Amino acid sequence: MSDDTTNRGGRDRSQVAGGEGYELDYFARKHGISREQAQQLISSLGNDRATLDAAAEKLKG
Repeated sequence: MSDDTTNRGGRDRSQVAGGEGYELDYFARKHGISREQAQQLISSLGNDRATLDAAAEKLKG
C-alpha cells in the first residue's frame, strides 16, 4: 500500500530556511536589511525565527 499523498505534514514556521533564496529575500525585506546581512545572521545564529527576528531588529537600529 502506498503512502497517503494528501497528508503532507505541517510546515515548520518557527525556522527560516536560509538555503532558500526566496525566504532569505523575504526575511531581509521584512526587516529592512540587506540580503548579505540576513545571510550573516542566519549563519551566525542558526535558523530559529524568533532569535533572528530579534537580532535583525537590533541590527536595523
